[in-house]
Amino acid sequence: MGTRTAVGGKALLMFLLPGWLAASAFAEEEPRASTTKHYVEAAREGGAPTAVSRDRYGALAMEGTRVQPGQRQVRSGKPGESTLQSTGNNDFWFFAADVVLFGDDDRDGFSYGIDLVFDADTIFEAADVYAVLYLSLEGGPWNEYATTEDFTIFGAVSDDEFGVVTELESGYPRGSYDILIELYDAFDGTFLASIGPADTSELGFLPLEDFGRDAPDRHHHHTGGGAASLPLLVLLALAAALRRR
Repeated sequence: MGTRTAVGGKALLMFLLPGWLAASAFAEEEPRASTTKHYVEAAREGGAPTAVSRDRYGALAMEGTRVQPGQRQVRSGKPGESTLQSTGNNDFWFFAADVVLFGDDDRDGFSYGIDLVFDADTIFEAADVYAVLYLSLEGGPWNEYATTEDFTIFGAVSDDEFGVVTELESGYPRGSYDILIELYDAFDGTFLASIGPADTSELGFLPLEDFGRDAPDRHHHHTGGGAASLPLLVLLALAAALRRR
């Protein structure tokens, strides 16, 4: 009887283990989702956003080194073509960037909302640009999380700030994040300037997690809680088998 019980426990383990491993792998490859509101001006004055985007990306890259600003494939003036830009432009720069976090329903110190405002300047009277926003978890590689609509900056004035309010919905584990902002020419996709945690502390060490991980009653539904419970099921089954033996 004892031998049969032990074999049953092993059989149960062999049955559950593949599912556990598959669920764990799926949790590690969880796709990212977020919703972003774009504000051309008066971002924090209660006005209506000029656009709303629902962004979907692949799983968060957490291993590897950060590439230098501008090292990305950018839009080209010709359809279907892109170029790799790697240097900035002295005619454009960021004057300031500010972040306010919101959305911490379980009060654990980690938020799912990012209220980002930045001011880009130029030597020209006006220029049409767009920005690409990135997040980095615990010093890992940069992950694009939003791209703004095209907007116009006017010289070096202080009243042309652009606001981006993002709610992280899924795919962003709890941790310390940095933000990188890259500015590009709206006409040909040329890389113009960047600002990140090395330039201002406002963009570094931000305690974030996605909406699904925020509240206890939403945790298991959004974060692969089933994968985390499978090891417990295995241990309980083995314990029961040993007890019978």
